[in-house]
Parts: sequence; structure tokens; C-alpha cells
Amino acid sequence: MDKKIVFEENGVKNELPADARVSMNFWGFTPKIFDVAMEMFPKFVEENGDNPKSEFFIPSVPDHMVKNGQADFKVIPTSSKWFGVTYVEDKPIVQESISKLVADGEYPEKLF
Repeated sequence: MDKKIVFEENGVKNELPADARVSMNFWGFTPKIFDVAMEMFPKFVEENGDNPKSEFFIPSVPDHMVKNGQADFKVIPTSSKWFGVTYVEDKPIVQESISKLVADGEYPEKLF
């Protein structure tokens, strides 16, 4: 079976190369990010207030900061396998995955 990473945008199917870097939205910020987000949010509401499905995406804030010379960011690549939690149906798979990481000693049993 030939597995490929494919996404659809504006009705067009696109394939990502196997070595493509993607953001899993694991960010580390200083408190400055909140000041910038608060400055950006009124414009977002003005432009999207009539669209109940619009989203103020977290990555738009660092993107704005980089483009305006306010910050830079470092990408830290990893070979770790990821698993996502988007839907309630994902919960058992994620719980099992975390339990395995704990059992294998990759994660501590208690983080805090």
C-alpha cells in the first residue's frame, strides 16, 4: 500500500513530500504574543465578524510578528510520531498512545 500525505484546498488536491515540515502547533511564546494578538483581534473581528466559522488562528500571530520584524522563531525538527486530538473519537487512541509512551519510559508517569 502506497501511503501519501494529501490535503485538499479550494477544491484542489495537493500531495506533500514525505519529508515536508509541518506545524503541529506546539509553540513556546513569551507574554508579548498576547499583546500582539490583542492588537490584531479587532481587525480580525471587523473582517470576519459575519462569518461564524471564521477562526483566529494562533500561527497568524507569529507570522505577523515575523513579517513586521517583531520576532523570529526557531523550528525544532523531530522524528517523534505524532497523534492528534481533534474529535471525541480520537480520545481512546490518544490515551492508549500516551500510556504506551509512559510504559516505554519515554514520558514520565506524572508530569506535574
